[in-house]
Amino acid sequence: MDVAIINDQMLPMSELTIPYLDRGIFFGDGVYEVIRSYYGEVFALDEHLSRFARSLKEIRIFNVDIKDVRKKVLEAFDRAEYANAKIYFHMTRGSEDRNHLPGENLKPNFFLTLSELHDDPKTKQKGIAVSTHPDWRWKRCDIKSLNLLPNVLARIEADKQGASEAILVGDDGTITEGAGSAFFAVDGKEKTVITRPLGHEILPSITRAMVFQVARNAGLSTIERTLRPQQAAGCDELFIAVTTKDIVPVTCFDGKTISGGKCGELTGKLVEEFKQFVRSQSR
Repeated sequence: MDVAIINDQMLPMSELTIPYLDRGIFFGDGVYEVIRSYYGEVFALDEHLSRFARSLKEIRIFNVDIKDVRKKVLEAFDRAEYANAKIYFHMTRGSEDRNHLPGENLKPNFFLTLSELHDDPKTKQKGIAVSTHPDWRWKRCDIKSLNLLPNVLARIEADKQGASEAILVGDDGTITEGAGSAFFAVDGKEKTVITRPLGHEILPSITRAMVFQVARNAGLSTIERTLRPQQAAGCDELFIAVTTKDIVPVTCFDGKTISGGKCGELTGKLVEEFKQFVRSQSR
């Protein structure tokens, strides 16, 4: 008899339920999204679902109805009744006995959680500390996959150093992105926002794209180019962008104080422009 043990319980493998045989557990074989709402409206839902569909296609999961995913997201949001919410969902290839080669005609598994989101205005004023860490991730970071162990390890190390985020550095010595965020620098003299070009090395962040929009609204130019840590540390201002927190100032980079240890003038302008942008999209 094939057997399994779950904590202290032994049972026949034939009695295992779908979650225990999920390829997401065995291999991280799936993709995910995180969406938020503002003022009772789900923000950038189309953009997130489009990226989700692309991620599914890139890992060759084809039999998914994105309209059904949209329906589930909105049903959960309506049920929860939170004005500001964090919505996480993922799709895995399905459940079966462990084998690297997936079986044919697997039914994908969908999982979603929704919780209330509390914004932190003090962090927008004081900023956060970040620390650099080698980028140990795989070569297709443009896919929002469930394989996040390198991100977890980087964040653990950052926390040991008193930092809130890890800024990942590739083998070529240039910054890719944060462990859970997009990374930006600001040239105050040129009034320019700088971030890495899109490619397999980074996620096509939805919030990153929104930053480009609000930068234009704020009269700032944007440029896509790579930065080394020492170049970033020498910039006038730094910030990260992430779905659940939008724009967050970075006031300490690898122990070096940035913009006087407070939110920089142009970053603050972007924070306010982002608020206005969100309000305009929620009407």
